[in-house]
This record gives sequence, C-alpha cells and structure tokens, in this order.
Amino acid sequence: MATIDEELSQLERDIRQLKVEYDQFFGGGRKRPPNEIEWRIELTVKKYGERAGDMKYGQRFRYNNLTQTYAKYKDIFRKRMQRKEEATVQRHFGAAAKAIEAQRLAEAQARAGTAVSVRPAFRITCSEPERETEKVEQLFQAFVDAKKLAGEDVTRLTHAGFNEFVRKKTKDLQKQKGCTEVEYIIETVDHQVKLKALVKA
Repeated sequence: MATIDEELSQLERDIRQLKVEYDQFFGGGRKRPPNEIEWRIELTVKKYGERAGDMKYGQRFRYNNLTQTYAKYKDIFRKRMQRKEEATVQRHFGAAAKAIEAQRLAEAQARAGTAVSVRPAFRITCSEPERETEKVEQLFQAFVDAKKLAGEDVTRLTHAGFNEFVRKKTKDLQKQKGCTEVEYIIETVDHQVKLKALVKA
C-alpha cells in the first residue's frame, strides 16, 4: 500500500501531466480532454481532504500547495474550454445550420415521394488554400456535418487529408483550366453527400 508521501508525489506528477495533456488538447494534438487523469486527481484530493488529521505538518503543507496549484489550473482549463466551445459554435453554426436545413428538406421530399435533390448546403471559393486555412476549415466542418446528417461514415476523414485534397485539387484545376479561383460546393443528393469543385473565371 502506498504511503502518504508516495501518493502526494503521484498527485504532483498527475497535476503536471494534466497540464501537459490539456495543452495538447487545446493545441489540437488530442481529440479529447484528459478526463481520466482529472478523475484520478479528484479522488486523491478528496481522499486526503477527508484525512487531513492523518498527515504531518509538512505533508499537509505540500498537499495544500498541490491542491491550490490544481485549483488554479482547473480554473484556467475551464475558461479555455468555454472559449473553445464558444468559438466552435460561432465558427460552425452557419455551415451546420445550412446542412441541417438541407437534410430537413431532403427528408420532407422523401416523405412526399418526390425526388430527393437538395440545393447546395455549403459553398466556398478558394484561390490559395494553404493561406486560406479558415475557409478550408469551414469547408471541412460543413462536409463532416453534412455526412453525419446523412448517416455516412466520417471516421476516415482527417483534417490533414482534406487540406491536402483541397490544396492539390485547387492547384490542378488552376493549372488545367487557367483559372484563378475554384468554388467548392457541398450538396446532398439522394441522401449522399457530394463535394464538387467548379472553376471560377
């Protein structure tokens, strides 16, 4: 069975690791927040919060410092998470709303027995995708949202692969057609999501 000092040392390591993994999450290197480590920290903090009388003065001092550090990090993480969620909602609301509207129209047409052909759910124009990262990100999110709404598998879609596709497709069309801009259109036809690239003059 671990001693109090050993468990406090593990708590210290967990708090350091929590900060590292949250930084990775907010930086895009992790898909999910480090909930497992946070849960483990919470258990240890609660355990020794209820057993303060079992600790020596030096151990209590160390425990208090660690819990203060954890509380400070937790507040920072909470604020960053809130900003991240607000930014995500603002950035993707337009694309998601259009995709939802398209899906509802498709379902209504299906119920009515009419041909399911939905107008473009999202469109965007690119000339230099490598510099227009925000546009490409919006296109990617709209594409993912539309596929999810259509019940299609999105597990193989990645930011990197999509970015490379848009970059290469844009350059190829510019070279072949002598155009400056390429318009990308996401549309749902017969419950299938299609991404089209059209030459702009």
